[in-house]
Amino acid sequence: MLELGEDTPFDEPAFYQRGEDCVFDKLHEECGVFALYGHPEAANLVYLGLYALQHRGQESAGIAASDGRKIHSVRKMGHVADIFTPDVLNQLPGECAIGHTRYSTAGETSLRNAQPLSVACSKGQVAVAHNGNLTNAIELRRDLEEDGSIFQSTSDTEVVLHLVARSRERTLAGALRDALLQIEGAFSLVFLAEDRIIVARDPHGFRPLAMGTLELASGATATVFASETCAFDLIGATYTGDVQPGEMVIVGPEGMTREFYTRPEKPAHCSFEHVYFSRPDSIVFGKAVAESRERMGRLLAREHPVDADVIVPVPDSGVAAAIGYSSESGIPYRQALIRNHYVGRTFIEPSQAIRDFGVKLKLNPVRHLLEGKRVVLVDDSIVRGTTSRKIVRMVRSAGAREVHMRISCPPTISPCYYGVDTPSLHELIAANNSLEQIREFIEADSLAYLSLESLRDSVRDSDDHFCYACYTGHYPTLIQIDEVITAKTGCC
Repeated sequence: MLELGEDTPFDEPAFYQRGEDCVFDKLHEECGVFALYGHPEAANLVYLGLYALQHRGQESAGIAASDGRKIHSVRKMGHVADIFTPDVLNQLPGECAIGHTRYSTAGETSLRNAQPLSVACSKGQVAVAHNGNLTNAIELRRDLEEDGSIFQSTSDTEVVLHLVARSRERTLAGALRDALLQIEGAFSLVFLAEDRIIVARDPHGFRPLAMGTLELASGATATVFASETCAFDLIGATYTGDVQPGEMVIVGPEGMTREFYTRPEKPAHCSFEHVYFSRPDSIVFGKAVAESRERMGRLLAREHPVDADVIVPVPDSGVAAAIGYSSESGIPYRQALIRNHYVGRTFIEPSQAIRDFGVKLKLNPVRHLLEGKRVVLVDDSIVRGTTSRKIVRMVRSAGAREVHMRISCPPTISPCYYGVDTPSLHELIAANNSLEQIREFIEADSLAYLSLESLRDSVRDSDDHFCYACYTGHYPTLIQIDEVITAKTGCC
């Protein structure tokens, strides 16, 4: 996510305490992981995979590759395409590699937290990349430090490496099993050893991890893993299924081994993957994301119709739902907000402050599509509310007669502890205010959210296999927050 400084100050109602402002007032992106075994250009293909997963994190990226004897690693701050030039990729030889693109959900923003992280220990060299968040990392890190471990980062991922290094198990696979049984929370992990790839997923399956195959010209087959299947499409790999919750998959010279390192728990797939995180061209948790989002829009139109002239998405995350809303309602769909895709991570703001500069930098209205119109704005979420208000103001300034906001998920009332970097509870506008208060704050003529029941319908969750904690406050696991343990409430 593009982080911006404060825009021109404006008066706010007393009921709302404002947090850090940014261009899009969303939950922050999480991480993307990619792994490949058995290809002579492994690092190059991992680079392409990370390029396809760039939307999952723009803070830093890294690739670790093994030539069979030594693991070579490059980690830098910035975007994938800027980091991995041909000269850099030439420093990463070998037929197996893993990669990571990061937005921080645990640990500070710095190069020392960029992944993959690596260590040399009695089990050999090991590198790891992680998507998710360990809910018992504070406790584990404290115990490890008291026992003499020295940490180089503030990322919870490093805890896993320390557990592996300190394990009494003789083999790497055994040490990994030992470590996995000690960590809790959400994790899709990809490990690189000198001659193999090992991946694992938490027992609830919070975060996705897809598996596929890639045919080589020689007739051999490479094995690939990724957070989303859109990464497979770019390199021509075939999606074959998902790593299962509680499963560890080892791919090495002897072939592939799949085993459950622990008993799988009741699945709790992150519903926000389908609402916002994942690219619409991906299959996540075995379900097409574009189909889910379009159905969210259709059901939103049924639940909360509007007498309006035009349906306008807030790009890019509101596009699929807006198409569904338009199709169901019969109201024309128009791309009346144009997104600037070339905004960098930093910018120079005029010394003479421009009102709502941050949003104007990212979005611009098409005036002739909005003038005199009754507009329905469709977006995926409202978190703090500040950006939604700026967008509503922008649409009104372009001449809209009415502005109605429709959100394709339920109100976000609880922080996530499984890899989504949500604001604290007091910063979540829906956790502290009524629907009418939120409507007044964002200055819309009307506001409505998709119901939880319709969200379940949209992701085809007939077996109650998704996590909705950010919408309900009911967490599937024991949560440790700043060393305070909350009660386990059971799967929502």
